[in-house]
Order: sequence, then structure tokens, then C-alpha cells
Amino acid sequence: MIKHLKYTFVAFLVGLLIVPAQAQDDFRSSAPKPGPARKIVLGKSEQFTLKNGLEVIVVENHKLPRVSAQVFVNVPVINEGEKAGFIQMAGQLLGKGTKTRTKAEIDQSVDFIGANVGSNANGVIGSGLSRHSEKIVELMADILLNPVFPQEEFEKLQKQSLSGISLGKDNPDQMSSNVSSVVTYGKDHPYGEIPTEESISLATVDDCKEYYNTYFHPNLSYLIFVGDIKAKEALSLAKEYFGDWKKAFVAKGELPEIAPVEANQVHFVRKPGSSQSSINITYPVTLKPSDEDVIRVNVLNQIFGGPFFGRLFKNIREDKGYTYGAFSSISTDREIGSFTAGAKVRNEVTDSALVEFLHEMTRISTEVVTDEELQTAKNMIMGSFARQMEQPTTIARFALNTARYRLRPDHYASYLERLDAITKEEILEVAKKYIRPENAHIVVVGDKETGEKLKRFSDKGKLKYYDGQGKEIRQLDVALPDDTKAEDVLSNYIKAIGGKEALAGVQDMTVTLSASVQGMGMEMKRVVKNGKMLVEVKANGMVMNQIKFDGEKAAISQMGQPQEVDAATVEGLKEDAMLFPELAYDKLGKKLTLKGGELLDGKQVYVIEVESANGKKQTEYYDIKSGLKIRSQSSEGNTLIQTDYKDYQEVEGGILMPFEIVSVGQAPFPLNFKVVEVKVNQGVDDTVFKVE
Repeated sequence: MIKHLKYTFVAFLVGLLIVPAQAQDDFRSSAPKPGPARKIVLGKSEQFTLKNGLEVIVVENHKLPRVSAQVFVNVPVINEGEKAGFIQMAGQLLGKGTKTRTKAEIDQSVDFIGANVGSNANGVIGSGLSRHSEKIVELMADILLNPVFPQEEFEKLQKQSLSGISLGKDNPDQMSSNVSSVVTYGKDHPYGEIPTEESISLATVDDCKEYYNTYFHPNLSYLIFVGDIKAKEALSLAKEYFGDWKKAFVAKGELPEIAPVEANQVHFVRKPGSSQSSINITYPVTLKPSDEDVIRVNVLNQIFGGPFFGRLFKNIREDKGYTYGAFSSISTDREIGSFTAGAKVRNEVTDSALVEFLHEMTRISTEVVTDEELQTAKNMIMGSFARQMEQPTTIARFALNTARYRLRPDHYASYLERLDAITKEEILEVAKKYIRPENAHIVVVGDKETGEKLKRFSDKGKLKYYDGQGKEIRQLDVALPDDTKAEDVLSNYIKAIGGKEALAGVQDMTVTLSASVQGMGMEMKRVVKNGKMLVEVKANGMVMNQIKFDGEKAAISQMGQPQEVDAATVEGLKEDAMLFPELAYDKLGKKLTLKGGELLDGKQVYVIEVESANGKKQTEYYDIKSGLKIRSQSSEGNTLIQTDYKDYQEVEGGILMPFEIVSVGQAPFPLNFKVVEVKVNQGVDDTVFKVE
């Protein structure tokens, strides 16, 4: 029997070998044909409408003893005006106290049952074990229906928002996003409003209350339950805790019209010292979630700018090597959507990358895509759709979208069938409609030299210049007198902070600073005396980092563990241990070069390049009006280290010091230090710096 099977298998192999070569080639040359798209059988969702207009959606899933709930308030798109940013604060403020509970009591109640409950500008969310369903819903209802908007909590949120805006001012992604929003939608459209320090400062707690009172009504809202809960129980909870919520008429305001893009326009944001450019090509598109074009546009975008297999990725990353990734998106929106395509590229290839972006936009809007591209895109979307279907929350989201956007009843059930039926000709049709290589806003964040190479891409060869918050600026460079010297700028700075005599009189200085890093409080103490230095960083009272330098030797520890100290580190510490190193730039062999004048955060500044004896360069920015140093930049490998000096105040001896120091690049997150205390000439003992 075994012998018989053996020879049968050999005969089968021989049969394969004698198949005509052409037939084998035909077999290998084409992928198996896809079968027909399978029909989607969506999980069951039940929907009810309360008398006050609240729509309730329930998706049962009893695999795990957990439940999640959400009240989604379908707030219309509205202008925030001169107080842009207050709506987000209003949403956060909802959960900071009610008529029956303080914030601490809310937190305690949530923690007691091991749940999660929170709020945002569109309502409240909660989740936890299903046996606590009623308690979760009760907490959500209390937050949603009985908020008190405490002033002290508002002030905390306001400070957090201001800090976030400050830290994002020099983030190229944030800068690009801000400018892209403004030029795409216009500064008077809600989507073009950018929260600034000024707008957040103007906002009040009354603005938050007015937003809530105007829009938080049941007839604009949906209550969604997902998980281990019966529809009957969910409906009972909805009636008990939200049945008395009063409905009200809410008028939809008129939004400003968005101007069409007549011709390509380059909008440039200068980021001094940047080693790469951020490119974003964008323009508005009219594409609502219910439009029939949406599914075809999804396929189009997958072919054009999808990950790994998209044309942009293959061209600009794999073929040209300009970037780690180039992508695009075409977004839907109930008011107005947008097209975006972008990448981060090296400064020297910014113009070359733009050529490729525009080339690919032209190609896909004029040529039929290949069968392979079409099928690959469909497969990617089908796979993503299938993964979504594994999550019970997907069914709830589908039901919410269907109700919110008035989608056809079988929008999701027929999705794969409609996807499978899309043809290459339909892709070309929507590409001609939505891809506009000659009518786009091109937003680039980069250094000065990069900007000069982009004029040929802009209408009439003219660039428009912006700051990082989307404000157009007319003047970019500052004209300086021909006899201005870098040494004069440095001398003016020394005079501005107190003068040589006052600075020379400082023998020791102890500075204590505080910071909050990802919610954790930190304290840094820096003690300097005649070339000796101690730096300690504490978190929750524990020493996290310590540097001791006695003028010759150094000891560095992290979390109590000693670190190796090399000769280069010691040399760097010698300069760090100087009270005012600018006084000794000449003795240190520093070469100063005046690079010109610029505008920085609305201030006219001198730009000085400082080159050390070892060839390492640092760029420093000095306010022309005050003489004060406001920024320094240096590079560590491919990382740009930037430090901003703000809020100069006078300390003992008439010396000016920055009381706020913001550093970006030294950690995965920005560091914002505020000076708590400065002590001058306290007679610090040398034992403080002793290296064991």
C-alpha cells in the first residue's frame, strides 16, 4: 500500500514536469482571479427615539462582561471668532464638577468601580464592567446634565492650553497644520480658526456655559450602548437618566464661502535651523459622507497616496529616497472636505520632491491606473474593512454614521459589493474631479534657503510668508546697516542683562526651576561658582539626574546609577559651568558671524552663528530692540536642539535673567522650565561640587 502511494506521487510529479512550458508560464504570470465579493452581514443594532428626540442605539455583545456608552451631541460647525479654542476647553470642563459632585468626588466614584468616564466638546463617554452599567450611566448623566463649570478648573485648563500653544509654536507639524487650515478654508471659516495665546486668553468660563446651553440638547444627540447589555435594559436606563433632558430648537448658522484655488500658490513658513522641510499640498473639496463618490475616492487615494503601495510612496520614498514616507488623504466632511498630500524631506531636495508630487498628481488625473494597482487597492481596503468588523464598536459607529449623515440604509452592508464593482475608468473619472495639480495650496515649512527655490512653483513666482500660527507676514528679512558686527550684538546683549561690571561681580548663583513633564512635576536646581557646577533634577522628591563638576573632574548619575564620563563631556561642562559664558567667547576661541536679520515671533532679531574651536556651530537670536538673547539652536546628529529664553526679570545685583526656558529636542517632549528662585552670592561652599 505504501509502495503504491509512493509511485502514484512520483507519477504526479512527472505529470507536472511534462506540462507544456507555455502553460506553466501562463500559470505563473497571473495572480489567481478574485472571487465574488462576499455580502456583509452586519451585527444587530437596535434603535429607539425618546420623546425628547434623543436617539438611542444599542449593540449587544455578550462575549465579555463589559459595556461602553456614549452621548454624542451633533453640534453644528460654528465659528469661535476671536476666542478660538474655547470649545475644546468647554468640553473638558464638563467633567470638572457638577451640582452634586466636585471633580475629586467624580474621580473617586469612577475609580471605585474601576470605570472610565470622561467628557469632550461633543458629550460624554463611559465604560466599565457591565455589572456597573447603571452607575456608569448615572455618572455620565450627572456630568452631562448638571455641570457647574468651576472657575478654578477653567483657569487650569486655560493655562494648559496656553502652555500647549507655546510649546507647539516651533513644531513643524503644528506650524504646517495651522497654515494649511488657514489657507485652505480661510481664517473666517471655523475650520480655518487657529487657537492662539491671544484667543485663549480672551476666552471666559461664560463662553463655555453659553456653548453648552446653546447646543447640548437631546434632539441633537445620540446615546450609544455597546457590549454586555440587553436592549431593554439600555432603553430603561436611557429613559430614567436622560428622559427629562429638555429639547430645544437650535438654528444652524451660515458659514462663509470658501474661495476656490485659482492657481498654485506656495505658502512658506521659515523655521530657522531646520534640517528638513515639511511639505503639505492641500485644497478644499466638496465631498460629503453620503456622496456616491466616496467609495471610489477611497480607492483612488489608496492607489495615489496609500502606505507602502501608493504611487507617492513608491516614487518619492522608494525610487528617489527623498523621505521616509509620502502619503495623501481625501477627507469627507458634512460641510467641506479637503485633499492633502505631503512628506518631510531633506532641505536640499524640497523642490525636487515637489516636482514629483505634482507629476504624480498630473499622471493619476490623466492616465488610467493599472489592473494590478486597482486590485491591490481593493484588497487593502477590504482587509481594513474586515479588521474593523472584528470590533463590536464598529457596528455602533456604522449605525451612528448612518443616522448622523443620512446614509443609504445598506451603505455598509453593500460596501464590499460596490467596492468590487469599481472600474479603472471610474477611478480616472474621480481623479479628474478631485485631483488638481494646478489649483493647490503648497505649504512648506523650512529654512530660508529652501524658500528661495520654491518660487517657480507659485503663481507669478511669488511666495506668501506666514508665521507658525497662520498669520501672513509681509516682512521676512530685516535690513541691517553695513557696519553692523556680530561682536557689537554680543556687547549689546551683555549691556542689556546688566553690564560687564555687574556680571563680573557674581561669584556664585543658585537657580531653582520647576516644570511639568507629561503630568509629572519636576524640579531642577543649578548651582554655579567660578567654573564649578552642580545640577540636580528631581521628580516627586527623588533625584533622577545629577551632575557634579569640580572644575576638572565630573560625576554624572541617572536614577542613582553612575554614568561614564568621557573627555568631550568634561570639556563641555567647563563651558556650562560658566556663569555668563558670553563674557568669555573670545577666550574660548569662539568665532562669531553675523548671518543677518530676521523676524522671529514678530520680533526683529539679529542672527549670529557661533562656531567653537572644535568646529561645532550654534545659532543665536538676539532681539534688536531689547538686545536680549531669545533663542539658541544647535544640532546633535540629525536632531535640532532649540532653547527659547522668555520673561526676563531682574534679580539681585541688577542682572536680568530669563524666568521661562523652553527646550525642544533634548527629550521626546518639549521641556518648559519656569524659574522659582534665584540666589546670588550666597557663599556656596566648594564641598557642594566635590567629586568622590
